[in-house]
Amino acid sequence: MKWIRYAGLTVTLMWITMACKDKTLDSVSSESNPDWTTESHSNGVDPNYAVVFPQDKVNSLEITLTAADWTAIKADMQTKSGSAFGAGGGMNNGGNQGGGPPGGNPPSGGIPGGNGNNGGNNGALDLINGDPIYVAATMKFNGKVWNKVGFRLKGNSSLSSTWRAGIYKLPFRLKMDEYEDQYPEIDNQRFYGFQELSMSPAYSDNSLIREKVVADIFRMGGVAAAQTAFYKIYIDFGEGLKYCGVYTMVEVIDDTMVKSQFGEDKGNIYKPESTFQTFVQSQFEKKNNKTTPDYSDVQAFVTALNSTDRTTNPTQWRTNLEKTFNVDNYLKYLAINNTIVNWDSYGAMAHNYYLYNSPTNKLTWIPWDHNMSMTSTSTNGGNMAGGGGGRSAVSLAMTEVGTGWPLIRNVAADAVYYAKYKQYVRTFTDNVFTPTKMNELFDKYTTLITPYINGAEKEVAPYTNLTNTADFTAALGILKQHVVTRNQDVNNFLK
Repeated sequence: MKWIRYAGLTVTLMWITMACKDKTLDSVSSESNPDWTTESHSNGVDPNYAVVFPQDKVNSLEITLTAADWTAIKADMQTKSGSAFGAGGGMNNGGNQGGGPPGGNPPSGGIPGGNGNNGGNNGALDLINGDPIYVAATMKFNGKVWNKVGFRLKGNSSLSSTWRAGIYKLPFRLKMDEYEDQYPEIDNQRFYGFQELSMSPAYSDNSLIREKVVADIFRMGGVAAAQTAFYKIYIDFGEGLKYCGVYTMVEVIDDTMVKSQFGEDKGNIYKPESTFQTFVQSQFEKKNNKTTPDYSDVQAFVTALNSTDRTTNPTQWRTNLEKTFNVDNYLKYLAINNTIVNWDSYGAMAHNYYLYNSPTNKLTWIPWDHNMSMTSTSTNGGNMAGGGGGRSAVSLAMTEVGTGWPLIRNVAADAVYYAKYKQYVRTFTDNVFTPTKMNELFDKYTTLITPYINGAEKEVAPYTNLTNTADFTAALGILKQHVVTRNQDVNNFLK
């Protein structure tokens, strides 16, 4: 009985110690930053989507870097990209000068092109050698300040191109507690419940709305995708705040998106750079559960996908594949992705997707990075639709896709899956991707951001990816015509 009382006392003391620690941290945070509140800065609340991702207004965000920070970023980027800021050779709005992706889908039976990691066999193209460095920035939103926020540039072709062109409207990420070890007063700092956020500058998109509308369209079609919202961004690069135009804030998949849309986030979350021809562990970056080196879920998926049962026993092949992978969700994704046209995704490049191993739905496909979606077949140079540097997107029929992309090739070659895919193309086009619904969506967002592109506030060089505001004005009509054209293409495909 004495031992039980002592044990209870020990637990009580531990609880008091932890409570005092939390109280001390809260006090330190409040004392060092008078704007610190539980709702706005702590990790003790659920993500506030209404504040951070409003759908009917454009938020403003101010980010302050020191001159030393900007100098450090430039030095790091010169090392990682091989180019000084503004050194030339960049591509504006989709040109493929100075590092655009090489053209061409993989030939039938061949290996995907590209000169990325693993000898080019994964179809990726790394123009930036590793993630850029973080610096500690000050962030201001609605009159409140967040101190020591981790700020770093992000991206691949979009970052490389804007960097070389000397455009300050650069893609970046924010991590609220990146510097909590150095600065305990920001321990577990959040932005209304969000730890990380991704900022897309609408590179190669004269409409500036593709990142937003395509995420909406996927969800409208029954495929989980990150939440998005428009932001006016002001950045001080050490010489005063500069207006860097309209960005799309994108929810980070492994921060809040999985928990919000799947109801839990216990399973593995991957951001792969793989074509799935073979399992290579280094191609499956884990975003959570990093201390548990278990990749058996994706390994089993790749094995099932490439099994010879596909031709000898299709029923068994489908059964085994569905034990590891949410095929139905992928067919919906594929139907949407092929219908809207998206050159910068699996089938042309082995990136821009996540996999979440949902305990109930198996590995589930999550699309990512949509600024180069909803374009006509991309061409060299910057076309008005926002070209993609010379690659072609996967067609509706998918007959041109070779064995270098087995997740498309094998699914398209299976009669059962192909029939279901075609049904989803029809359902999506009839119920979601109609000219009426899309025009309403395009008009809503274009009207929302126009005052901050060429209205009272204007995007101007070198703080914009637009060549001129006339391109922005023309882009709305191009998007609307794209929907009409794709509906006609779908009708021809499904005849």
